[in-house]
Amino acid sequence: MNVILKQDIPNLGHRDDIVSVKDGYARNYLIPRGYAISATKEATKVHEEILRQRAHKEEELKEAAQKMAEELKDISLTIGAKTSTKGKIFGSVNTIQIAEALKEKGFDVDRKNISIKDDLIKEIGNYSATIKLHKEVHVDIPFEIISE
Repeated sequence: MNVILKQDIPNLGHRDDIVSVKDGYARNYLIPRGYAISATKEATKVHEEILRQRAHKEEELKEAAQKMAEELKDISLTIGAKTSTKGKIFGSVNTIQIAEALKEKGFDVDRKNISIKDDLIKEIGNYSATIKLHKEVHVDIPFEIISE
């Protein structure tokens, strides 16, 4: 069954994408929760018209995201964490702390758009995070965890 997504769904697609999913997933999860609508001929025509009207605005957003990505490429973050004498972190470093460090540098990025390549960061060292600024624009940011 083909559906038109109304919002971004992780591991499935972005808003306004037409994706093919299993019938049960569409009927029992996506459509009742308002995440998608069925891609009938009428809905597809309306969808194409909306995309045509929105194309110019979307291009401006993409250009702004690319500009911000160019600025972020040169950024390197240092995040302090409380550690034991052996270098183990009490707790872990997560996307909230990276978002706060970026905010201190003057970049307002939502923590939901940040993903850390290593799931849990439990030791001092150098790591990398991916920031999704637009559905087509991603930038990798190196960051270092130091002991406070």
